[in-house]
Amino acid sequence: MQEVPIRSEWFEGAVSLEAGDGWPRPWRLPFERRRLYDDVLVDRAGTSAGVRVRFRTDARRVGLAVVPLDAPRSFDLVVGNELIETALLKAGEETVRFERLAEGSKVVEVWLPQAHAVAVRTVLADRGAGVEAAPDRRRRWVTYGSSITHCGGAHSPARTWPAIAARRGNVHLTCLGFGGNCHLDPLVAAVIRDLPADMISLKVGVNIYGSASLSERTFWPNLAAFAQIIREKHPTTPLAVVSAIISPPRETTPNAVGLTLVKMRQQVRAAVERMRELGDGNVRYFDGLEVFGPELVDPCLPDGLHPNAEGYERLGENF
Repeated sequence: MQEVPIRSEWFEGAVSLEAGDGWPRPWRLPFERRRLYDDVLVDRAGTSAGVRVRFRTDARRVGLAVVPLDAPRSFDLVVGNELIETALLKAGEETVRFERLAEGSKVVEVWLPQAHAVAVRTVLADRGAGVEAAPDRRRRWVTYGSSITHCGGAHSPARTWPAIAARRGNVHLTCLGFGGNCHLDPLVAAVIRDLPADMISLKVGVNIYGSASLSERTFWPNLAAFAQIIREKHPTTPLAVVSAIISPPRETTPNAVGLTLVKMRQQVRAAVERMRELGDGNVRYFDGLEVFGPELVDPCLPDGLHPNAEGYERLGENF
């Protein structure tokens, strides 16, 4: 197979790229400004959830040469929103390959592992095959959330719930799911504000409950402020605000500052209603229990908080 130099415009779903020695690494926050963010949030932003390498080729076999890690990583090959193949790259290995492509010219996307960093050296393709840019012109969706949006336990990168929803809806995805770190950071709102977007969703609540990082006094005002920062450059972009999915241990048990998930859903709804009363007709509230509710606890919520792989599939379909 031939090695084709990777080009920055072939990365989709990344916020920025780190330029290394012979490799770019995608980030989901501005890499050059990373010291302004909490260190754990930066660590989560360095993983590749929702990021993919996209190009047009007539090759029957493609792949990536990457910088090795001391951990196994899964990659997905997607053509036309259809998941064609999943490949596991073992710890220490540097080359991931896919060999099930059909003949003829097609746009392929290699989805990068959602829970790990990936620095890409080159694209691989059959010798003599063409490899060229394939800009994604579809409507752009930006989604923000916690580990439940980061989806570390999904079957594979293209089977996280945001990836499933994006492929079903035929939209361009930017996933800002940060495990344990959905705390309505104002600088994250500024990132969303500055991204191109035709639709935006915010799925909020459970990390704030778990860390008691906001109280009943500060939760909904911070959510409203987060939305207003986004509105500075997206004044009419459809904005979906989604409350927490089911979590039986947290529904009615007060946390360290007296919040429950029941109270938090009420506050999220109230914040959205206030925005609508002030003239924002393009913001809507969605109850998290309607996308992942009590009926899914037994088969799909083994720890009472995080969906399992099948649960992420159901969440993506419902969303």
